[in-house]
Amino acid sequence: METPAFNILLVDDDAALTQMLAEYLEGEGFACRAVHNVAGGREAALSGLYDAVILDVMLPGGNGIDLLRHIRGTSDVPVIMLTAKSNDTERVIGLELGADDYVAKPYFPPELVARLRAVLRRPARRAANGDYLRLGALSLDAARRWAGWDGAPLELTATEFNLLEILIRAGERVSTKDELSLRLLGRRRESYDRSIDVHISNLRQKLERASGEALRIATLRGIGWRLEQAA
Repeated sequence: METPAFNILLVDDDAALTQMLAEYLEGEGFACRAVHNVAGGREAALSGLYDAVILDVMLPGGNGIDLLRHIRGTSDVPVIMLTAKSNDTERVIGLELGADDYVAKPYFPPELVARLRAVLRRPARRAANGDYLRLGALSLDAARRWAGWDGAPLELTATEFNLLEILIRAGERVSTKDELSLRLLGRRRESYDRSIDVHISNLRQKLERASGEALRIATLRGIGWRLEQAA
């Protein structure tokens, strides 16, 4: 029997729904484990045994947002948040805390699988390049998944690392929101989707803090973004 390619952790308090999702994912070639509370989710997510986490916002003993914050304190494991369809605040907060993507409930399982596969494909594409990139004191090693400023490591989520690599490789060319949505999130951008804006904002703050504003992500209004060194 062929070994599943990826191990997925499901953290959701709805046991019946989670069981159905696990069965669907296993039918798509994933191996799944489900936990139903914050304590179990925290222990499992930080175990190093999982390639990605699908995390519901509403959990007993806490909530998914707090759990995401805890995970991001020590791990860059890809996280997809499950949020209420009408709650834009949850989505923005999750992205600001380092979630790689989100899916609104009730979700369409094939869409969730597509989002999951897009998240899981990103590291493999980067490692294949094997490039060591530099921009002033900024260094990025795509194969080792390491980025740093003046030799000091930058603490980036997986999505922020991907975004930084795209911007470095773009050079003077402006990266548009539509392009970044396709390359970073693996989907076409919808007019209401602020995911890219939040990831840009998070990365901008980290770069400016590390570089003392010697490096910035410049916004070209109505067009996109470009990585620039201070004059």
